[in-house]
Amino acid sequence: MTLPLIDVHTHMYLPRYMALLRQRTKVPRVVSRAGGDRLVILPDEEADTSTSAGRPIGGEFHEVSRKLAFMDQHGIAVSVVSPANPWIDFVEPEEAPALAAQLNDDLEAICAGSAGRLLGFGVLPLQRPETCAAELRRIAGHPHMRGVIVGSAGRGKGLDDPDFEPIWKAAADAGLFVFIHPHYGVGHGLFPDTGHAMMLALGFTFETSIAVALLILRGTLQRHPALKLLIAHAGGTLPYLAGRLDSCVKNDISKDFGLAQPPSHYLRQCWFDSISYHPPALAALEAFADPSRIMFGTDHPFFRPHVGDAVLDRTTWPVPEENLQALASLSPARQKAIAYENGLAAFGIALP
Repeated sequence: MTLPLIDVHTHMYLPRYMALLRQRTKVPRVVSRAGGDRLVILPDEEADTSTSAGRPIGGEFHEVSRKLAFMDQHGIAVSVVSPANPWIDFVEPEEAPALAAQLNDDLEAICAGSAGRLLGFGVLPLQRPETCAAELRRIAGHPHMRGVIVGSAGRGKGLDDPDFEPIWKAAADAGLFVFIHPHYGVGHGLFPDTGHAMMLALGFTFETSIAVALLILRGTLQRHPALKLLIAHAGGTLPYLAGRLDSCVKNDISKDFGLAQPPSHYLRQCWFDSISYHPPALAALEAFADPSRIMFGTDHPFFRPHVGDAVLDRTTWPVPEENLQALASLSPARQKAIAYENGLAAFGIALP
């Protein structure tokens, strides 16, 4: 079955952001080496000899034409583009609000010029949480912006940081999505000399899982039932572990979290991308989540194929292919819902 696709998890490093990364001498940064530019963004990446070279970064990371070429190659009708990690976490607090606004305006302009192909998730200056509600309200006035992307670590104190309460209220009031995405990982010391593999496979997914679980246990989704959280990478481990979380919370005699419902109730209020890579993981998400709240994603331009730049735009990328194969294990109706119907409804998209 050939399905039109709405891609809700796809990234760009905007040109203004790329210029900033090229100026830096500390992680995150872009460095020029023999064979082309390299992106070094992960914590401790330069100190770890297995990852110190970073990853190749070409025009597919920051050129609109390359994003559209990827979409054409993979049958993607509309992409909801988000700036990629680590966003503006590294910027000095006094500079962050102005840069966030500039990047959000840049993304709105890119989307406005895409003839309906691109929508956007903006960024927030989390270093200055007292400014974020106003930026959310400003973003809500941009016709092509559908929300913001927020790192799982927040400003280093977790997403359950009490200072973030106005952010959740403003997003809920404006009807904007908040896309929760990892960057820093957890468990670094447990998997040395494994390149990016264990960090991305386990460190990222558990980072997200812990952050969202804490948001739930601190009552954020109970206080803001209209908050639209989109959780990256098929919810990390939470759809699989939701029952265990419920049981542990219910049976913990040392702590009363004051929740009116089990944690899984609030988790089902969330949206999820379908980036799970194989049918059993997608089946766990399908069995748990609200079926109208699972949407297709590609994680482009990460996990690039091992081909030369001259043929990259005509090459099938592994992540969309693997996730479409997982989708094929579902009924035709569920395939259509995840591939595009849920995305059309969630983001108010009208296909031509």
